[in-house]
Amino acid sequence: MADLIKQALPKAATGIDGFDEITGGGLPRGRTSLVCGSAGCGKTLFAMEFLVRGATEFGEPGVFMAFEETENDLTQNVRSLGFDLDKLQAEDKISLDHVRLERSEIDEAGEYNLDGIFLRLGLAIDSIGAKRVVLDTLETLFSGFTNQAILRAELRRLFNWLKEKGVTSIITGERGDGQLTRQGLEEYVSDCVILLDHRVNDQVSTRRLRVVKYRGTTHGTNEYPFLIDEDGFSVMPITSMALAHHASGERISSGVRRLDAMLGGGGGYYRGSSVLVSGTAGTGKTSLAGHFANATCAAGERCMYFAFEESQSQNVRNMRSIGLDLQQWLDRGLLKYHATRPTLYGLEMHLAQMHKHILQFKPSVVIVDPVSNFATAAGAREAEAMLIRLVDFLKGHGITAFFLSLTSGGKTLESTEQGMSSIVDTWILLRDIELGGERNRGMYILKSRGMAHSNQIREFLLTSEGIDLRDVYIGPEGVLTGSMRLAQEAREQASRLVREQEIERKQRLMARKRKVVEAQIAALQAELAAEEAEEDLLDEESQRREDVLASDRSRMAESRKSDVDSPR
Repeated sequence: MADLIKQALPKAATGIDGFDEITGGGLPRGRTSLVCGSAGCGKTLFAMEFLVRGATEFGEPGVFMAFEETENDLTQNVRSLGFDLDKLQAEDKISLDHVRLERSEIDEAGEYNLDGIFLRLGLAIDSIGAKRVVLDTLETLFSGFTNQAILRAELRRLFNWLKEKGVTSIITGERGDGQLTRQGLEEYVSDCVILLDHRVNDQVSTRRLRVVKYRGTTHGTNEYPFLIDEDGFSVMPITSMALAHHASGERISSGVRRLDAMLGGGGGYYRGSSVLVSGTAGTGKTSLAGHFANATCAAGERCMYFAFEESQSQNVRNMRSIGLDLQQWLDRGLLKYHATRPTLYGLEMHLAQMHKHILQFKPSVVIVDPVSNFATAAGAREAEAMLIRLVDFLKGHGITAFFLSLTSGGKTLESTEQGMSSIVDTWILLRDIELGGERNRGMYILKSRGMAHSNQIREFLLTSEGIDLRDVYIGPEGVLTGSMRLAQEAREQASRLVREQEIERKQRLMARKRKVVEAQIAALQAELAAEEAEEDLLDEESQRREDVLASDRSRMAESRKSDVDSPR
């Protein structure tokens, strides 16, 4: 049996950041797509960017037929996005056409149909060899129809005519009451339907995009945040399409030598990993971030610092109190701050701004201080989704992420309000230790994926020379810090001194006893030597006596022999 070959649906890339990712390549090529939504949600800008990107990036000229805005209005409105429509028209890459439709004129002229629109649009397509077409908006185009049956027939005829022309087209439509469009038919005859929504929650506006349907292909079905800024229209998927980022084995210093030692033998964090430092207020989270930024810049690498509580100058001033001069790195262009309030705009705009600054500055380390403030700009679930997207983005670019999170006093310390603990690679907890009427700082590593790490609580001191991690000190009451540690050390020092004095006393006593014994031994040795000398004298005297007796006997023998030999 011959293998069945699946033919992928041809698609036309829009060039819109993020949209092509969730649709798997863009809009259906040679077919009609409907972009619908309420007023102010960005339908016209979406369609215009699709047209401009096609002409400038993909070599596909386009026609924009507007029924509400004039050519001059359109040109001025999109100039803020960096689109020069006058130049594109002069180069025959884009054709703009404004069709004025007045209900009063239609009533006077009599019967109304789309033949004139087809003729006018066909001439514009042929004049520049257009591959893309935008009709903005559908409600104005069909305002001349009073008979619903004729309206539906003409609507189907329009969609079929565009498909026969082989152009990739977008038709914009207003949101209907209880349905996607006012006529309720466009979404059924369109091959792709995109719904844009602009909502306001807790006085913060957010925009959402959803691909309602897409014939012939799979697509993302979630609601995706999008925004419109000076760079155009951009869509941000809630989750990354795949976990395919590279995991580096290279280590980078945390800026605190003893913390590096706690992280798998002194190497520090893995490059490209994500680090979370959580703790209550005043535990030293920002100071730890300052050390990391300083170490990164000292190694000749770039660091981007997103601050949501302190201004740049305030943070730089505060870091001087612990011996860190961050101004030098700002002057050398290795450190860059971006400080805003989290309530300045919605999470999507924050994320887009962070993406933009990161891509422009190209840092190797990004610090976010603190991520917990994002919950004030939106709900906890939205903040968690935003942070997951940020982590995926940074990992995809091999950037080491350093997040700070404020833990509320009433919450369990080993948790975060944003649910980040499960997605980060290293989690460091800073906490207050209350003993003896004092509050002191403690640090321990809750987890660090891929490396052995210390499980001890270290006292965490902020000094004029930076962060000082003390050795673990355990007393009868457990881990001791602050004045209780000093008092316990003093008590142990006193006990040690008493023991040393007792040892010295015993050593002196032993020395005296040793001298007495040595004297006694010397006396006995002298007495023994005297007795041995006396014995030697006696032996010598006895030997002399024997020698004298022997001599006398020898003389007497000689005398007797002489007497015998003499004559009588």
